[in-house]
Amino acid sequence: QVQLVESGGGWVQAGESLKLSCAASGIIFSRYTIGWYRQAPGKQREYVAAITSGTGTNYADSVKGRFTISRDNAKNTVYLQMNSLKPEDTAVYYCNGPLGYYRGSYTSGNYWGQGTQVTVSS
Repeated sequence: QVQLVESGGGWVQAGESLKLSCAASGIIFSRYTIGWYRQAPGKQREYVAAITSGTGTNYADSVKGRFTISRDNAKNTVYLQMNSLKPEDTAVYYCNGPLGYYRGSYTSGNYWGQGTQVTVSS
């Protein structure tokens, strides 16, 4: 049984930082591209960032320069360091995998975490 469990969300003020974690079980994390998605109130779920098995990274334009995705394969864990948070970053953040890649964009995989809430107040 594959499970992804996110943690690290919280309530912060604009300009502050949070670090999210996604711990996986039932899969060999190192073999797959893993990503983060988010869903804000009243909006569709959107892609945030991805990291490949070779530690290549990709970011949505809205977070590029502020967020950093990383992974620790020995711990079967991926991270999302979020700096300079803005109110528009408020959303439920989901870990997902394995991601696919086609013509310059990523597609989500079959496994999702339960989500972790990030709320940024102004």
